[in-house]
Amino acid sequence: MTNTDAPSEAVAATAPKTVKYETKTVQTVRGTEKLMVAKWEKDGWELVTQNPGKLRTELVFRRPKPPLPWKLLAIIGGVLVVLGVFIGIMATISGGKDDNAAPASTPSTESVTPRDEPSTEPEEPVASAPAEETPLTIENNADLAALLTGPAEGPTVEAFAQKYSGQLIEFDGAIGAMNNHEGYTTRYDILIVSGDYSETHSNGGPSFQFRDVNITNDLHLTDDSPGTIGVGDNVRVIARVESFEDPLFQLEPVQTSVR
Repeated sequence: MTNTDAPSEAVAATAPKTVKYETKTVQTVRGTEKLMVAKWEKDGWELVTQNPGKLRTELVFRRPKPPLPWKLLAIIGGVLVVLGVFIGIMATISGGKDDNAAPASTPSTESVTPRDEPSTEPEEPVASAPAEETPLTIENNADLAALLTGPAEGPTVEAFAQKYSGQLIEFDGAIGAMNNHEGYTTRYDILIVSGDYSETHSNGGPSFQFRDVNITNDLHLTDDSPGTIGVGDNVRVIARVESFEDPLFQLEPVQTSVR
């Protein structure tokens, strides 16, 4: 007789198993998304979604949950069964030796099950986010305050660029000049000076530059800013320190708002 159940068993054996995932949510400063994604992918996480904000980007990762340790559970279960049988035999033997002794009490479940048995369910990871990066300002950093009122170039400017390379700074400035970058019509080299715009005097500090930027995307204009900006506009700048290339101090724009 032909076994009609064989095809069903074969289908069941080859059916794909449902993969369960654990997720992790992290936040990072705009512009550092690639570094953060590479870090978590190295640990086996897969990027699911990326939600950019004004200053930070939220990244959601996932990875398959580790399988349950069924072999370990089977061993523990077998040990518990043997232990229960052994306790029952010992209780019976003790009761048979002394008929006048009080009957042995039935062992409770608590006496059989080991205390503090580790949970077999994998723990859900706690969503972690790096500490929010606080920009340097003239209020919280004396070096930046001295930079913005000091000479336009020289050892102090170079020392600041080396010491704070990669960090965020925030200050009031103005657009002193805008030129097309290498002939492009939508990319610019923008000169930023500290303080309010003036055609007659300088407020001190180096000449900052946003090099090869697009106004729409690269400047990260805030929602309350106009759609475009130009020479003479006073701005509030949050930018990342890059390098001092005499006579220009290179910055990477992170957020720009018109004052």
